[in-house]
Amino acid sequence: MADPVIKVTSKSFSAHPVLRAELLEKFPNTEFNENGVIYTEDMVADYFQGADGAVVGLEPITASVLDRCSGLKIVAKYGVGLDSVDQQACADRQVKIGWTGGVNRRGVAEMALCYMIGLARHVFLSARHLRDNDDWNKIGGFDLSGKTVGIIGVGYIGKEVISLLKPFGCTILVNDVIDQADYYAEAGVTEVSKEELLAQSDIVTVHTPLDDETRHMFNSETIGAMKPTAYLINVARGPIVEQQAIKKALMDNVIAGAALDVFEAEPCDDKEFLTLPNLICTPHTGGSSAESILAMGRSAIGHLDSYFNG
Repeated sequence: MADPVIKVTSKSFSAHPVLRAELLEKFPNTEFNENGVIYTEDMVADYFQGADGAVVGLEPITASVLDRCSGLKIVAKYGVGLDSVDQQACADRQVKIGWTGGVNRRGVAEMALCYMIGLARHVFLSARHLRDNDDWNKIGGFDLSGKTVGIIGVGYIGKEVISLLKPFGCTILVNDVIDQADYYAEAGVTEVSKEELLAQSDIVTVHTPLDDETRHMFNSETIGAMKPTAYLINVARGPIVEQQAIKKALMDNVIAGAALDVFEAEPCDDKEFLTLPNLICTPHTGGSSAESILAMGRSAIGHLDSYFNG
């Protein structure tokens, strides 16, 4: 039997020498995204022609794509979110999804903690003022220790954030659609409604998947329910926060500020939004630490290996 044809759409996977070498060792007939292309749905369908397996990042895997790539047997996910993969369409066409949850949880959780400390102590904002305006304004913010942190979504990453916050002695409020009462008791956190969490938290961080229930979870109404001194953090998926709503809220000082690693459309091209003085933003790098990249890549390779060789 001929070696399976594997095609990789992810830019960062394709550019990583270790992941390339490890995938090629197992699957010599592999093609990579050599030019750093951002694939649209039609481009994905064209690229996957003749592929037996694929490694995908955030590229759309839809019914239309699958119908045009009838030889595709497995889609291995480089990353943890499945919102870009039509799981029902894959099941209907007997295309396996290779996915392992939480492989980048430490990197994303550390990013959230970084944002919390940076926002609380005005690290990012004072650094920007000093660099851009030569402004020696010693605004020290407040300690994260002892404050109230609200976590919406207590899965792999939410739990990791809770673990990282332990030394800070924070009051941790949590909200999730899944009953995890035993874990909450063991972790020493308090389950509350979303309304209570928004009203009481000094920092709100969201770690849910993106689905119909969580899309625009943070809109003008929910952002307005937060304390005016509070900060919002999103290192999950961009559309969980309605971009125009958070933009207006920040411009009107409805909340103290926000830190976003993800956006409704990526790359984000709203320069007015990106340069707001009370917004800290990064280009979707929460899961891109060196360790996270290796873990996500090796997970994808492992799923391909199990399917074709195991």
